[in-house]
Amino acid sequence: MIISVTGTPGVGKTTIAKLLAGILSYDYIDLKEFAVSNGLGEPYEGEIAIDTERLSEVAREKLKGKNAVVDGHLSHLIPSDVVIVLRTNPKVLGERLKGRGYPRSKVADNVEAELIDLILVEALEFNKRVIEIDTTGKDPETVVSEILTLLNGNMEKRVGIVDWSRYYDDIVKYLHVREENENK
Repeated sequence: MIISVTGTPGVGKTTIAKLLAGILSYDYIDLKEFAVSNGLGEPYEGEIAIDTERLSEVAREKLKGKNAVVDGHLSHLIPSDVVIVLRTNPKVLGERLKGRGYPRSKVADNVEAELIDLILVEALEFNKRVIEIDTTGKDPETVVSEILTLLNGNMEKRVGIVDWSRYYDDIVKYLHVREENENK
């Protein structure tokens, strides 16, 4: 079984994916490392530009018949048996990314992506079995326990449980950076 753990940068994918893989005794796969080791990623502006179509083809071939938890904000774009979309309140996310030293524009981009459900929408476009989890205020063990409960109950789809719109006034300060840059 291939379980993809995806979400906006900063939601806790790596922590959750590693813990989940350990509990299930599955292989843990960092999708960025997988892409680079398979010649699918090219450095671009400090990041890795990945051909997602080719990534999907190679993942299908190399992961066939394996039990793995795949970690990465693009993992919902590879063939998976289930996609776990981790969500975090955008205000919490903004503070977390600022604490990591992300540039203001990157914080704004990621907060907006979380606010508008970008990863969830993409996951639903490419996958039948998608499970959305709100990680806000939960420790990793609680999140993994929730995931395992849903997987063991054969949950096919669990989406629409998160609505950040009521937090817009708290989030808007992270989005204004784009307007400031455009007005210069």
